[in-house]
Parts: sequence; C-alpha cells; structure tokens
Amino acid sequence: MRKLFLRMVIAVTVAMLFFSIPAATQLSPVTAKAAHVQITQGPETERVDPDFAIITWTSNNPGGSPEHDGIVRYGTDPNNLTEIAKSPIRLNPSHPYTVFRVRMPGLKPKTTYYYTVASMEANGNYDQVKSPVRHFTTP
Repeated sequence: MRKLFLRMVIAVTVAMLFFSIPAATQLSPVTAKAAHVQITQGPETERVDPDFAIITWTSNNPGGSPEHDGIVRYGTDPNNLTEIAKSPIRLNPSHPYTVFRVRMPGLKPKTTYYYTVASMEANGNYDQVKSPVRHFTTP
C-alpha cells in the first residue's frame, strides 16, 4: 500500500512539472509610465574588484512594461563610453521606486573607469533618465 501511494505521489508531481500551464503564472501588469523618471539615489559603486564592478542606483518607478534593463555605459575615457553592461529587472508596480544593480565584467586592474547609468524597457525604449558621468578605479 505504501509503495502504491509513493508511486502516485511521484506520478502526480511529475505530471504537475511537465503539464503546468504557463498562463497560470502571475505576471506583473503593464502600468502607466511615470511622467518624469529621475535617479533618486546614486549611482554608486557597490563593489569594485580588480576585474569587475557592481554599480547600483535607485529611481522612481518608471512604469510601462514590467521588464526593464539597468544600463551602464563605461570606458576609460569620460568622452568615449563605448562599453555597455546591462542587467534585467522586473518592476514591482506597487513600489514607488526601483533599485537597479548592474555588474560590469572584464575590467582591468589599476584602471580608472568612467560610467553613466540609464534604464530602459525590454522593448528598447529608454526611460529618459541618464546620470552624470562618474568614475572609480579598480584595485
């Protein structure tokens, strides 16, 4: 009797994994876009290692599509920020603000990097917010 019960539990679990309905998952709704998106805190370096850095900043909730990307444009010349790092994020429509964190890989030790941050919807539409150029030096 125990073996039969155990087999049934396993069969039901496997069936639930293979036949789950993606539409049943809860998705964040598209919300009204903010009239004006602004950075309210940062950007700042959360962590700087010899070969990578993490940049973080907070903005008011930009709204629109729930899928957004935090974007960092960077380089070793403040007038030529040709490298791009980005990190996806899902907005919480009930929060008045959004925290972005972006990892910048492949950095060189003992090098000064300049960067600016922005955010955009997953469809490529920018949120019309961009930070001034900041900098840090890798150890």
